[in-house]
Amino acid sequence: MQAKVMVIEDEKAIADAIAYALKREGYEVEVVDRGDIAAKRLGETRPDAIILDVMLPGMDGYDVLKKLQDKGGIGVIMLTAKEDIVNKVLGLELGADDYMTKPFDMRELLARLKSLLRRIQAAQEKKEPIALQLGGVKLHVARRTVMAGERKLELTPKEFDLLALLAANPDRVYEREQLLDLVWGMDYYGGTRTVDIHVQRLRKKLGPGYGDIIQTVHGIGYRASGGHGEN
Repeated sequence: MQAKVMVIEDEKAIADAIAYALKREGYEVEVVDRGDIAAKRLGETRPDAIILDVMLPGMDGYDVLKKLQDKGGIGVIMLTAKEDIVNKVLGLELGADDYMTKPFDMRELLARLKSLLRRIQAAQEKKEPIALQLGGVKLHVARRTVMAGERKLELTPKEFDLLALLAANPDRVYEREQLLDLVWGMDYYGGTRTVDIHVQRLRKKLGPGYGDIIQTVHGIGYRASGGHGEN
């Protein structure tokens, strides 16, 4: 999934240049040119990172940072024309992760952003336990890995998504149409037979002693359980 970055910068030429460079790197980008509007948008959406200018109309960058009392994993790179160390320290103390002084090299900004996003992802993964466990099957959602006992499974993306959905809601019965919608999306036209085929493949890959965590509920669909089910 592509990272979302909010660019909060009132100088249009700079904002456009940053947005263009970010989009070329595959980021989802939103540009905001006022601090007060940015503070409101940050309360409505959750970007992975923000590139924040200090001097903004409506509310300066420091006040925007103050509004982010709990950044909740949002990375912040501050931009400023000031080289005063006091301003850098203030930004960092208010929660910024990094600081760049204008004019800056776009390649350096992109490199710092990538590094910041990697650090955030690594920190989040350290906090996450093995996310799901059902019987002897363990799923780590962030890493998208599955262990059946001591055996690491090689699953396709849809096989993993289907197993993760079932394992996250043990004993909940899902109709085939629900699974098709939740895993493949409403616009998928493959039909419910697609679900049956993926369940069969999952059971085979899980193997003896583990494949029966996916149970058939006749006439309805499937559920996950730590017990023995019908194949």
